[in-house]
Amino acid sequence: MCGIVGYIGEKNSLPILIEGLRRLEYRGYDSAGVALIQDKKLVLYKQAGKVQELARQIEGQQIFASLGVGHTRWATHGEPNDVNAHPHGDCNEEIAVIHNGIIENFATLKRKLERDGHIMRTDTDTEVLAHLIEHFYKTNKDLFLSTRLALLEVQGTYGLLVISKKEPDKIIAARKGSPLMLGVGKNENFVASDAAALIDHTRDVIYLNDDEIVSVSQNSYFIKTIHDKEIIKEVEKLTFDLEEIEKGGFDHFMLKEIHEQPESIRNSIRGRLLVDEGRVKLGGLERALDKLLQAPRVLITACGTSWHAALVGKYMFEQLARIPVEVDYASEFRYRNPIVRSDDVLLVISQSGETADTLAALREAKSKGATVFGMVNVVGSTIARETDAGVFIHAGPEIGVASTKAFTSQLAVLSLIAILLGRHRGMPEDQAKTLVEDLASMPSKIQKVLKNVDQIKIIAEELKNAKNVLFLGRGINFPTALEGALKLKEISYIHAEGYPAAEMKHGPIALIDENMPVIFIVPKDAIYEKVLSNMQEVRARKGRIIAIANEDDDEVEKLAEFIIKVPRTYSYFGPIVNVIPLQLLAYYIAVARGCNVDQPRNLAKSVTVE
Repeated sequence: MCGIVGYIGEKNSLPILIEGLRRLEYRGYDSAGVALIQDKKLVLYKQAGKVQELARQIEGQQIFASLGVGHTRWATHGEPNDVNAHPHGDCNEEIAVIHNGIIENFATLKRKLERDGHIMRTDTDTEVLAHLIEHFYKTNKDLFLSTRLALLEVQGTYGLLVISKKEPDKIIAARKGSPLMLGVGKNENFVASDAAALIDHTRDVIYLNDDEIVSVSQNSYFIKTIHDKEIIKEVEKLTFDLEEIEKGGFDHFMLKEIHEQPESIRNSIRGRLLVDEGRVKLGGLERALDKLLQAPRVLITACGTSWHAALVGKYMFEQLARIPVEVDYASEFRYRNPIVRSDDVLLVISQSGETADTLAALREAKSKGATVFGMVNVVGSTIARETDAGVFIHAGPEIGVASTKAFTSQLAVLSLIAILLGRHRGMPEDQAKTLVEDLASMPSKIQKVLKNVDQIKIIAEELKNAKNVLFLGRGINFPTALEGALKLKEISYIHAEGYPAAEMKHGPIALIDENMPVIFIVPKDAIYEKVLSNMQEVRARKGRIIAIANEDDDEVEKLAEFIIKVPRTYSYFGPIVNVIPLQLLAYYIAVARGCNVDQPRNLAKSVTVE
């Protein structure tokens, strides 16, 4: 969750660190700090709040340090304040540590270290690492070895950078459960938790795996496991451009990413959706496709928005391919001792490819002999490397904390897989061709919705002071309702709930009065009339009805106070189009309420801790 960046080279590290932290701030923004080796001294600056607060603290000071590390925090242990901000030091202020993750046995380690005379100054678990490394350094006077020995004592997860004024020519980095990569430059090297901090400086990267530790100098590096086995790794290339992580004239990253969805979906289906042939080709699945086709059932696990995509995938797989599907929250999957057989297939979905709970579910299923497929956005991520096969969604970098384009790209890729499986399992050729053609039309249909935001802005002004909002949909659009509610909660802080429309009668209807906005997703599909009946029930109780309806729908105008029209599409792909106005509505409501859209409170983009 936290953002990490380190630099060693010929340049002044501080501007590189500050800019890197700005790029990483979507990973956490409770506090920020840097540690520098300046004139053979260890210098720390840290500040509660956003990176700009840290930059103000340092502004005007004469600093040149060719080695430094920086951190932007999402708090786990200890409240967000100046003291608990990273970096953390040892007793003698010779060693500095920054850390993403959770040290699960920190209390035990802390008690032992305090008995040995170490004085702790913060409430964090991370500080224990600095003192533990200090403990080993007293004996062997080697920062790499001391860090490696310390990590053998640690239970938990970490993306870790360590520096010391005693060894001012190196950064030690280690990874277990939290992403970390080495950026290889000319007469300089970098370490970061995310490529966004590196893309300005180098495209050559090495992805660290769990239990790996690296010593980084200006012109060299070497990698071992924490168990002292040497490793040789290949340098890989970053494939995205700097422009993709800039706002490009939009007020917020979220708005930019909403408007990027026609292109992100084109990228998701390009080369995979063969419209002229009426079929789908997914090279990433080919080496294990037989396992998927022969599986008695498919398990899908994910978190948050990706879990909503998984629910849509369940509808598509079962309807188009007739494969039984179970969907689990990844955070619950392994803790209920799931029944996983060797002929089962698990599909894990994660935008970042680093989601801690999803990664744990992946490993649980593999330990039981199942074949695991992955669907991620980030090339080189842990899930991409550990699955048996998979598909990248190619949505491009997503900086806004509230996911938008990753969700619709996940739906597009799930649609591709469903059509592919369906075709192999007896779907008629003419049906496949119809589906392929309709899926190919999604970018233009989304573009049409994006051109019609004036009505959405009007509705946002009407709803900006609401205390509660109910989102209702049926069938494949029930997950769309869940996703619409989540977006509103995440960025506007208005309490919202998504429900199957028919379930409203089993409890939520008690909430409905003239002050309750109820947003219906009501496309003209097989259960259209049923949803109209649910709308009548809300109308009878004076609820304020907002409808997401098809362009050719006249009936809904008799029931709804506000209507947002969307193009009609094949029912299986309806959520791809229907979620767009819900994203825009959440965005404009949040803006009207003065909320920080890109960095909503208490949230971070990538959840790499349990």
